[in-house]
Amino acid sequence: MELPTLKVFAPKELLCLYGSLLEELRSRGIVRTSNNPVSDYTEWLVSTRLNLKLEGNSEKGFDAASDSDSLKYEIKARRVTPTNKSRQLSAIRDLEGKHFNFLIAVVYDKNFEVILALKIPYAVVVAKSSFVKSTNSYKLEAKDGLKNEPGVEDIAHLLR
Repeated sequence: MELPTLKVFAPKELLCLYGSLLEELRSRGIVRTSNNPVSDYTEWLVSTRLNLKLEGNSEKGFDAASDSDSLKYEIKARRVTPTNKSRQLSAIRDLEGKHFNFLIAVVYDKNFEVILALKIPYAVVVAKSSFVKSTNSYKLEAKDGLKNEPGVEDIAHLLR
């Protein structure tokens, strides 16, 4: 998709455009907050495609649940770009609390094309995450090798 050049806009105009984009995405029910839209968009996309019910923003430890089997899902996303290739997902809080059954990890390219999407069982998240003392949380990198872990399901085709 070819977009118009943004070079003609002043910095404040770009920020206003960004704010307007977020408001439009919110009015369409795609994002729920004014934070970085990658996470909200991913929660919307995953819940829509996997027929999950999104929980409230304040729900501890998971983002969505399945009505049919009561399974709980934590949803994490990362957008990689030419200047930032990191696949580290955002902090996983209170992992010991076992608030979810599966973690859905989605990695996008710079144009928001899904390049990796995995449904990862809780046990694999525990085994592959590492504790970060300074944030009292766990980190997990969404690497391609996770596809080979027991019980991990590649769901990219469902999100494209």
